[in-house]
Amino acid sequence: MVKPKNKLKVYTTSWCPDCRNAKRFLDSHKIEYDEIDIDKNSDAEAFVIKMSGGRRVIPTIDADGKYFFNPPLSTLAEELGINS
Repeated sequence: MVKPKNKLKVYTTSWCPDCRNAKRFLDSHKIEYDEIDIDKNSDAEAFVIKMSGGRRVIPTIDADGKYFFNPPLSTLAEELGINS
């Protein structure tokens, strides 16, 4: 996958270090995203649990309907066509 057509959706919480790392990575590569805090949005929390097979995995990243559940940054870079 290379640069998604739509803005990424990044499901996070405020306390999650992996979420902060993923957002910092996306910001550093100027990848636009909408952040959705699942602690503040119960519908988003239910969605993440459903999509991840019953677990509350964060960050969950939606790239044009392709989902990544707490991916390593190297995987994210590869999927988004980013040369680190």
